[in-house]
Amino acid sequence: MDALLGALRGIVGDGHVLTGGDLGAWERDWRGRARGKALAVVRPACTQEVADVVRATAAYVQQHPDCGIGIVPQGGNTGLVLGSTPDESGTMLVLSLRRMQAVRNVDATNLSMTVDAGCIIDTLHECTSAQGLWLPLSLAAEASCTVGGVLSTNAGGTRVLRFGTARDFCLGLEVVTATGEVWDGLRGLRKDNTGYDLRQLFIGSEGTLGIVTAATLRLYPAPKACWVAWADVPDMASALGLLERARYSLGDALTAFELMDRSALDLVRKHRPALRVPLYPSGAYAVLLEYCATDAGMRAPLEDTLAAAMQQGCATDAVLAENARQSRAFWQVREAIPEAQAQEGPSVKHDVSLPLGAMSSFLDATAAALCAAIPGVRVLHFGHLGDGNLHYNVFPPEHVDGRAFVRDEEERINDLVFAQVTAHGGAIAAEHGIGSLRARRLAQVEPPVAMAMMHAIKKALDPTNLLNPGRVLLHSVQNPCMEKRPCLP
Repeated sequence: MDALLGALRGIVGDGHVLTGGDLGAWERDWRGRARGKALAVVRPACTQEVADVVRATAAYVQQHPDCGIGIVPQGGNTGLVLGSTPDESGTMLVLSLRRMQAVRNVDATNLSMTVDAGCIIDTLHECTSAQGLWLPLSLAAEASCTVGGVLSTNAGGTRVLRFGTARDFCLGLEVVTATGEVWDGLRGLRKDNTGYDLRQLFIGSEGTLGIVTAATLRLYPAPKACWVAWADVPDMASALGLLERARYSLGDALTAFELMDRSALDLVRKHRPALRVPLYPSGAYAVLLEYCATDAGMRAPLEDTLAAAMQQGCATDAVLAENARQSRAFWQVREAIPEAQAQEGPSVKHDVSLPLGAMSSFLDATAAALCAAIPGVRVLHFGHLGDGNLHYNVFPPEHVDGRAFVRDEEERINDLVFAQVTAHGGAIAAEHGIGSLRARRLAQVEPPVAMAMMHAIKKALDPTNLLNPGRVLLHSVQNPCMEKRPCLP
């Protein structure tokens, strides 16, 4: 493999092919759940270097079909399903796109921007804001996650209710294929029916079909004002009632509707005591609403919506942020939940989506099944209720070791939770992707005809399974040695 590493150094420079030493930043997943072993970390600076790296690696694999080498594309490495870290084989090349951070173009007339895949989402927020434009894509990891990773997983975030997932922001892509060719689909058109929509094929494919190197993103005029409210709601039916009323009365100006159960807020108060929960729920839930308008004087519709909700019993109480600082403080409580969970200790996490009409039934049935199977288990859930996305997490009973609990009970808990998700017409992956963590589960829950189509697409675009092997699909291989690679747990 020295010959390949030498060729890669000739492409990206000696200092950008990293081997040995501490590669933990690239080998360890964001949660610290697992660590793989990379053959090397390769850090290209531009699309042509990515193409040359892929071409050189593909040629080496063709000459050495038993080498087991694969390419794992990586952006900010903030994924949650073990989709961008190497396995334990020591034969994976981590292709880090973090050096590719150019903003190629901002087009205020077309309301679009074209950027490299390594650009950080927060940086793009700053760039567009300075020009009176708005990229409403908002995620918990936006200070670290990259455009390429967000598109490769079709990430969602807090404003899917109004603006959709990452897919809906993407007007064009530039992709390096498994043969090292470059597909330039960056035209940024809103209407383009010239053949199959290849762009949509690559979005959400987690780097298994091609490597996203640049994207053209949809922008919006910056809103004149955004208001944030916090409501205390007694139960799920009331939360759904408030959502329905807010949708009809506020329309497209309703940009976020976040649900937090009392257990989630208990952890925030326990582990982040400096944060003040605006209204601690007297019932089961708190809801955060965001309302963005083109007129700075349009606060009244939100006030009227909350007043009507309280009259109808959908909300027990509500408070409206008085200024931007207070709005940010409300959001900080919601955004602190993942960190508070991590401080509480290991848990079994799920990122699922459900029809809104099935949400209450799912929660009741799943909690009952879990408590019957593991008495004393603690369930916490929160998420983007406006689009049906729930983060459903299971903690061990009090005084039970968290690591041992996850090790011994994770598979049984997943069986119980995903059985209820499927029974209620939901999906086992809402916005985090499949990676290697959910690859086996995907094959179990998806219909055979769907899996056959996915395998056919993978075989057509990457017949040697060079790109991100073992992610999404477990066994789409021509090279038999790929089957022998150990998967991360």
